[in-house]
Amino acid sequence: MSADNVKLGHDLSEPVAALLAGLPIKAASFIVTIYGDVIEPRGGVVWIGNLIETCKSVGITETLVRTAVSRLVTAGQLAGEREGRRSYYRLTDAAQAEFAEAASLFYGPEPAVRWQFVLINGPAPEEIMQGLERDGFARLSPWLAMGTHPAPPLPGRVVVFNAELATENGALKELAEEAWNLRHFAEAYSEFTARFGTFSRGVGDCVVLSPFDCLIARLLLVHQYRLIMLREPHLPKSALPADWPGEEARRLFAELYLRLSNKADAYVGRRFVNESGKLRETTPVSQARLDHLKSR
Repeated sequence: MSADNVKLGHDLSEPVAALLAGLPIKAASFIVTIYGDVIEPRGGVVWIGNLIETCKSVGITETLVRTAVSRLVTAGQLAGEREGRRSYYRLTDAAQAEFAEAASLFYGPEPAVRWQFVLINGPAPEEIMQGLERDGFARLSPWLAMGTHPAPPLPGRVVVFNAELATENGALKELAEEAWNLRHFAEAYSEFTARFGTFSRGVGDCVVLSPFDCLIARLLLVHQYRLIMLREPHLPKSALPADWPGEEARRLFAELYLRLSNKADAYVGRRFVNESGKLRETTPVSQARLDHLKSR
């Protein structure tokens, strides 16, 4: 049997199993969450066995893990390496920078609003436009998009204009309602708050949860929050509805992440390994995340 095969199993507690119920967890996306939350702040390398064991608890098979990891390697996000009979996977330099930037949205201060307009020159702009929309930009025409944070890396035929808001009136809110599907994001934030709020109230100070339970609950928290945060437009308060649920979701994320982290990080320090040995329970990067969340 391969040294990478992991036969250990963990039964999730009832609160964490209820939290997981009904969530459509995809292998590659969940592995990205594991790397972003656990591995990136601890050097970016982990044994694939840790990925298999963790993913198994949320219903992702070993075969699906290996397939997803292979695709992430092909996409240039992971690089494989072997030490003896074990396989380890490292974030590439490009992915490490991308993950660190994304982490600032979850664990750092509220992002500053930086208005940008992106003009797509040339034929067939649709693929570029769809990528911008996935990053929270609004389509103003087939060739023009608007956003509030720096555009992702784009082809050379794209022109990016930085802009600043010169008026403060109700027209901005009207523009936001027309340009972005704010109802979709509001519903997503409300569903997030309902699911994780119920979990938070049910587990209190988390004494009923094992360290592994805390890790899985925290990964689910980050995973669902990430799916919204990386796509929503991050508009200023003056452009949002008065009852915008994003702020409540942001507070809940910080509060629950902090409550789960002592046990979750302890489990990581005991069980997760790279080619040099056990991962550290805490690092300056992981501690900085906790400090930022405490200061919210």
